[in-house]
Amino acid sequence: MTPDATLAWLRRFGPLGALLILLIVALASGLAGKLDLATLQAHGQALQTYAAANPLKCAAIYILIYVATVSISLPGALILSLTGGFLFGPIGGGAAAVTGATGGSTVVYLVCRTAFGDFLRQKPGALLTRIEEGFKADAFSYLLTLRLIPAFPLLLVNVASGLMNIPVRTYLLASFLGMIPSSFVYAGIGAGLGHIFASGEPVTMHTLFSPRIYLPIAAMGALALLPPLWRYWRNRRVAQAPDVK
Repeated sequence: MTPDATLAWLRRFGPLGALLILLIVALASGLAGKLDLATLQAHGQALQTYAAANPLKCAAIYILIYVATVSISLPGALILSLTGGFLFGPIGGGAAAVTGATGGSTVVYLVCRTAFGDFLRQKPGALLTRIEEGFKADAFSYLLTLRLIPAFPLLLVNVASGLMNIPVRTYLLASFLGMIPSSFVYAGIGAGLGHIFASGEPVTMHTLFSPRIYLPIAAMGALALLPPLWRYWRNRRVAQAPDVK
């Protein structure tokens, strides 16, 4: 392999390799297992004290941890959103959470686009190309819908967006706006964790979430899907209409 080819290979797959190494380190060191409610309950008082004394520094550290967690695809985004509300309140926590989630998601999107996007689109008649053409017809609305509905895994949406080469500006705006509702809802729940922790009772995800939390967010996702569906129906009607001479 020539030096130029080696450099091109590193530019293409180096970021992906770095994320995989970080993921292995996080899993092997046990850091991934600490992203849970039990850890937050055990260290909650100390974390709140530090956040109150160093709000900007703590917020910066929190966002960096959130970006890193999402970037290497650790299953801790929900816990971190709750932690944001617990440390910074429903407004500050929601803002910090959506910033971290958008930043980490963008890292995954860019890495996948760099490593695999061009290669897959070069394959003649590839299914990805056909899907991409349909998706790009209204990429913003579709991506916004996927972000609004928490049922769609964060990693899957990030990877698919990178493979389909959605424009960076569209990706950032749709991701940021789409993750605002759930981020602030989770931060609002997290802001009330102090009272629950004070009781000393074990806290689980089942006790925190119920259909009344998820249904409004799912409804917002359904509303975001209405504009592209209307345009699809309208265009189909126009295409089927007979020519008038």
